[in-house]
Amino acid sequence: MSFQVMMMQLGQGMLKSMGIFFLTLLFSLPLGLLVALCRMSKSGILRTIMRVYISIMRGTPLMLQLLAVYFGPYYLFGAKLGKNWRFSAIIIAFAVNYAAYFAEIYRSGIGSMPAGQYEAARLLGYSKSGTFLRIIFPQVIKRILPAITNEVITLIKDTSLSFSLAYAEMFTIAKQIAAKETSFMPFLAAALFYYVFNAIVAFAMERIEKAMNYYSV
Repeated sequence: MSFQVMMMQLGQGMLKSMGIFFLTLLFSLPLGLLVALCRMSKSGILRTIMRVYISIMRGTPLMLQLLAVYFGPYYLFGAKLGKNWRFSAIIIAFAVNYAAYFAEIYRSGIGSMPAGQYEAARLLGYSKSGTFLRIIFPQVIKRILPAITNEVITLIKDTSLSFSLAYAEMFTIAKQIAAKETSFMPFLAAALFYYVFNAIVAFAMERIEKAMNYYSV
């Protein structure tokens, strides 16, 4: 296999890895915020449910969660799902896993805000939702961006765990080429792809962080 063909195949796998990455962020970031707000709810039952959910997601391997989501419907309910279920199971498992981590990051950011800001906003006539969306949340995002960036970079590397469901993302393709060609070169090429993707994401997150310096607290 020529180097050009190998890079083309790895590039196709990288597109699939990027699909997992972006869809996971699309679902896990808002879900994490919802979980964080429920975790801080006045309802003891709701707080307990969210605490258990976060504990399970953070306390068990992501690979195990991938297998559970993919095979669970069949073993538990006898449901026979189509070919598209593999990709859907990957996105569901990644989203609910990362939502748990993002929830704790959100919670720490919200909890760090001075109580005086809530009181001042109330005196100025802001509603609770208006206070949170216009005053608190922008500052929270500014504070938690470094922690979010760490999780986002980890997510890029974790997409390789999709190989456990035989999904042909980049790492799976690299393994297949390496086995067929008995060469270590596909792994080095895959590492380069991951590194460049990580560098681009890290640069973008750094630019976002600088752009939010307006919300200095």
